[in-house]
Amino acid sequence: MTTVRIVTDSACDIPPALADANGIIVVPLTVRFGEEEFVDRRDLSPEEFWSRVASSPVLPETAAPSPGAFEAAYREAAAAGAPGVVAVLLSADLSATYQAAELAARAVADVVPVRVIDSRSLTSGEGSIALAAARAAAEGKSVDEVAEVASEMVGRTRVYAALDTLENLKKGGRIGGAQAMLGSMLSIKPIIELSTGKVEQESKQRTRTKSLRYLADKVKAYDRVENLSVMHGDAPDIEAFLEMLGAAGYDRDAILVGDIGAVIGAHAGPRVVGVTFQVPR
Repeated sequence: MTTVRIVTDSACDIPPALADANGIIVVPLTVRFGEEEFVDRRDLSPEEFWSRVASSPVLPETAAPSPGAFEAAYREAAAAGAPGVVAVLLSADLSATYQAAELAARAVADVVPVRVIDSRSLTSGEGSIALAAARAAAEGKSVDEVAEVASEMVGRTRVYAALDTLENLKKGGRIGGAQAMLGSMLSIKPIIELSTGKVEQESKQRTRTKSLRYLADKVKAYDRVENLSVMHGDAPDIEAFLEMLGAAGYDRDAILVGDIGAVIGAHAGPRVVGVTFQVPR
């Protein structure tokens, strides 16, 4: 039986092998370093991206996929026999990606039904929703049932991150409610939250170690969490952070650990460490 297909964008940071295993079509954003442009995860792996960040004199910039890229993905799914498509996208408050996906959905309305979901999230927060939708599709659920699974998770998804710098967010214009941190940005290690679709200030910590400890305590403050992921941008102290979570009672083997790629990394900056999860219903 051919099932509903899931489409997402590369800001989800789902490892390619995991996306393939779940039949998820990933539409890539593009990344620019000055005049050089790369297709995320096609031309530039996370490792190559962070290597460039370390040596580049200019900060990277990102651009959303075109509606045509999403239309091609939808038509690919339809040609393979999918009865419908559910697209789970990067927060519409942060990127034109969602709008491009919606425009494409209208263009193929006579070919295949597409339900477009604003995850109001990013990295593995977005990715965990797409993966849950893929599991629902594999169970044979209809396009509207799969869309409902994804939509229900949106409001329960939490993303927190410890930044090592605010330079990237400032230049990229995605700083939102974190604007108040700019005055003392050189002397703090900020914690940001993205649980409503926008980047907001959550806390100010004085040192890197304190910021990671705060992040671990933030997870522990929730009674229970689902789909706990730890994502990082070439952070040298990621093992130390995982040990903090282990000491807080979380089974390290049950935590998905992954790389933040170019799309989110361009704005979050090097050495970012983030946690994403869903709170229980």
